[in-house]
Amino acid sequence: MITVLFADDHEMVRIGVSAYLSSQKDIDVIAEANDGTDAVELALKHRPDIILMDLVMKEMDGIEATKKIIDQWSDAKIIIVTSFLDDEKVYPALEAGATSYMLKTSKAEEIAKAIRETYAGQSILEPEVTGKIMNKMRTPQRTPLHEQLTAREKEILMLMSEGKTNQEISEELFIALKTVKVHVSNILGKLDVHDRTQAVIYAFKHNLIQ
Repeated sequence: MITVLFADDHEMVRIGVSAYLSSQKDIDVIAEANDGTDAVELALKHRPDIILMDLVMKEMDGIEATKKIIDQWSDAKIIIVTSFLDDEKVYPALEAGATSYMLKTSKAEEIAKAIRETYAGQSILEPEVTGKIMNKMRTPQRTPLHEQLTAREKEILMLMSEGKTNQEISEELFIALKTVKVHVSNILGKLDVHDRTQAVIYAFKHNLIQ
């Protein structure tokens, strides 16, 4: 028997899906949770083969519950079953440690099939989820602008944030004023800003300076 914990804050959903799953000869729903907090407690108590996890629940959402379960039980197999297909839900859920991702529009027999395949070691993703992941992989990730700065330029940016003039920076770093001006020009260009104030604001926003 494949033991299952079903966490969902909609009672009718739990009743309907659990009834179908329990009618299967190889699946046994041993516990139900109506929020993330209960899901974590019951998962660690019963150690079911599969955890069906809703994302949006009271007390604690499915993403946080998944993280807490995986932190304490790294071998847990969690299937997200949700109505959400937004990027801000899909990626955090998978990064948290979810094994599979299903939509609530899936038929009960499809969920049962996903339980069996996940139990067998496969990762089941809805076609829409797979498409989103592939598109994200194809999209080149832009390198943050400030990573182009050299160590000297970061040092000068720090002094700029303290309100120091080019002359004061020159004297403090023992470099020529002309060299300071070149560095400042490079900083503005690499950060794609027009003046010193914008450069300092960028630095604050990206935690480059305190």
